[in-house]
Amino acid sequence: MNALSAAIKRGLETEVPRLLADRAVRGIVITGTDKAFCAGGDITNMADRSAPSVRERLHQSHAWVKLLLAGEKPVVAAVNGAAAGAGFSLAMMCDFVVAADNAYFQAGFPGLGAAPDLGLALTLPRAVGMLRAKDLLMTNRRVTAEEALMWGMATRVVPAASLIPEALALAQSLAAGPATSLGLTKSLLNQAYNSIPDFLNEEAMTQAIAFGSEEFDEGVAAFLGKRKPQFRRRGPA
Repeated sequence: MNALSAAIKRGLETEVPRLLADRAVRGIVITGTDKAFCAGGDITNMADRSAPSVRERLHQSHAWVKLLLAGEKPVVAAVNGAAAGAGFSLAMMCDFVVAADNAYFQAGFPGLGAAPDLGLALTLPRAVGMLRAKDLLMTNRRVTAEEALMWGMATRVVPAASLIPEALALAQSLAAGPATSLGLTKSLLNQAYNSIPDFLNEEAMTQAIAFGSEEFDEGVAAFLGKRKPQFRRRGPA
């Protein structure tokens, strides 16, 4: 399901800077294999849930997240199936989202008792607005490709069999365009909102708190036990 394992993260840490630095590369397409785009973070790699460890892992990922968000080259997500949790984040940090008609998006984080990460609480409100972002990030409901298109989370929806050709055609058309102008346009659009580094620092602190919570313990146990989590409410109603 293309979960963001340690190996895949190392690949992103290596390949994203390399591709962005390669002057021969004028556009990037990110997609998944088989039936999923990306099922999110790899739960089995989250054994150490101490705040310093969580912050360190996120700061390592933020290195390539910042590059994808702020880099001047256009990035196309070809969402071939489930985009859940950090996979949802990965799709939304791209400049264009081409979704197969059988794809779907789901926050995933509420089901684990975690906070959204990899920039999702930054990128999603920019795409769909604050009220819709709260709906998706707090209710954990699944969003179909067609609804994603209607809400502004997807650039276009195409038949599954046409996904890769359509995504490549889009990337190739962008690559054939004015690279400097497109890069400057992306940079200007990023300046319309708060600082990305400041936001990501706050995200790391928030996620560190979430990973240390009883809710996250229960969410992970339920996930590994293939059962519905039973979160207990704390404090006053």
